[in-house]
Amino acid sequence: MRLAFMGTPAFSAHILKALIDSQHEVICVYSQPPRPAGRGKKLMPSAVHKLAEEAGIPVRTPLSLKPVDVQQEFADLGLDAAIVVAYGLILPQAVLDAPEYGCLNLHASLLPRWRGAAPIQRAIMAGDVETGIAVMQMEAGLDTGPVLAETRLPITEETTAGSLHDELAAAAVPLLLSTLERLGDPDLKAVPQSDRGVTYAEKITKAEAAIDWPRSAIELDRHIRGLNPAPGAFFEYQGQRIKLLAAKPVEGRGQPGEALDDQLTIACGAGALRLITLQPAGKAPMSAAAFLNGRPVRKGDRLA
Repeated sequence: MRLAFMGTPAFSAHILKALIDSQHEVICVYSQPPRPAGRGKKLMPSAVHKLAEEAGIPVRTPLSLKPVDVQQEFADLGLDAAIVVAYGLILPQAVLDAPEYGCLNLHASLLPRWRGAAPIQRAIMAGDVETGIAVMQMEAGLDTGPVLAETRLPITEETTAGSLHDELAAAAVPLLLSTLERLGDPDLKAVPQSDRGVTYAEKITKAEAAIDWPRSAIELDRHIRGLNPAPGAFFEYQGQRIKLLAAKPVEGRGQPGEALDDQLTIACGAGALRLITLQPAGKAPMSAAAFLNGRPVRKGDRLA
């Protein structure tokens, strides 16, 4: 098929690489414009942008798809389909209608649960026991289109946003390729989403990453895993912000945020957390033992 690809982050780049290596022809890539990054705030292209350039595929980075000339350029590509994966721009109806088979979106949830920007993180933070990847026929609403195919994956007590990201990216490739093979087949049915069970995965904010010790240990464990590796859940101790990348719910009782021993067992609103992997500002992740070597936390100390 003659395809355009529209995406921006590393998750999207993984899908683009699979399409480049397939029998399909990716003739153009759309991505978010380069953004300032690093200490020097140098403009850096997205992961999708860099991969496309390395493969010799033309890249377009419009600030909006609303201008008529931008929409006409898209229509002139003469596409069979456009594949959209975490692109970051709203697609107007004229863009959705331009390819013969429309625009297909790979979304990292089991729709209609977790429509929106952060489905991977929200599923873990909410305590969902499974999630998945859906191939959706796009329409004007936010992730409201009918679903062509989906794959389900479990969420365990060890799952982090990073590990789930990788599992979903791997599962997405065969799902998308098999769906492309069946486009035009009358047996491929687009199933409308249910009106029940709709939830929205709001974008994760930095302020939200702060650990709220009065919450239960189980909730905080999900919170920590859902924000690992980025942006990272954090607490403050002795005036420094510390990222908490892994912890384990254990029995314990005390004032929320209080150290129950000298081994980083911290009381929560219900139960306690044994802190496992921490990352002080400007340093690499480290074990609890390594952290305590440089910054002892005594029984009765309080974390903010």
